[in-house]
Amino acid sequence: MAEDLSRIADALDRMSPAPFSAPDFESAEAFLWNVSPDRLTPITSISRVKLDLLIGINRSRDTLLQNTLQFAQGFGANNALLWGARGMGKSSLVKAVHEHVCANGHLLKIVELQREDLPSVSRLLNHLRASKHRFLLFCDDLSFSHDDQHYKSLKAVLDGGIEGRPENVLFYATSNRRHLMPRDMIENERSSAINPSEAIEEKVSLSDRFGLWLGFHPCTQDEYLDMINGYCAAYGVSVDTEILRSDAIEWQATRGARSGRVAWQFFVDLAGRSGVSL
Repeated sequence: MAEDLSRIADALDRMSPAPFSAPDFESAEAFLWNVSPDRLTPITSISRVKLDLLIGINRSRDTLLQNTLQFAQGFGANNALLWGARGMGKSSLVKAVHEHVCANGHLLKIVELQREDLPSVSRLLNHLRASKHRFLLFCDDLSFSHDDQHYKSLKAVLDGGIEGRPENVLFYATSNRRHLMPRDMIENERSSAINPSEAIEEKVSLSDRFGLWLGFHPCTQDEYLDMINGYCAAYGVSVDTEILRSDAIEWQATRGARSGRVAWQFFVDLAGRSGVSL
């Protein structure tokens, strides 16, 4: 019997995932958090745009950069929610600010957390808390739908928990919604609640726990064209000014939208037709 139990125990040990071992944080500036099993994967090549190529978001850029510099230098800084129009550079700004801060001699790591993995955030923070490094914890496209309970995992991290956010971790999130939940969900819960004023307070209060709210609005046509001109100058693409303008306006008209993402997509096509590799 004892021998059988020993064999069963050995089999269970082989089936269980290996214990998490913290990666070498010196090996990369960016990491991706994965679960099943828990691990931090180093990202050696980060997809990002230079800070000076982000046009039309000057106030948000300056505010987030100053906040990040304060954190990197060991001073007080706020968690930030970047919300607003699609394709206007919310996630690009986070990555560009991180690159700029690192390029200026500050040691700062960025860790991306997928929205689906929010329930594991406390485990991730326990690993980051033990490190000597400072971390930006970044969640892109953060939002919550009907019956979504993931938001509860973040509330204590942002503010209010006994342990709270580690001193060496700052949380940045992007969302198309300021209150992180769809308008119809707000209306439905308000109309069916016994106390309408408190029906959505728990979920809406999550966004209130971000010290910085940075809004991103649709760009003007001049800003759209300035973005494209900036890309042309940065990558050495030379095109007649009037042809560039007419082609860029036609491109955004066919897309039915005008944003930083549309400007980049037009430039990628333009660079390809001009024989310029990116």
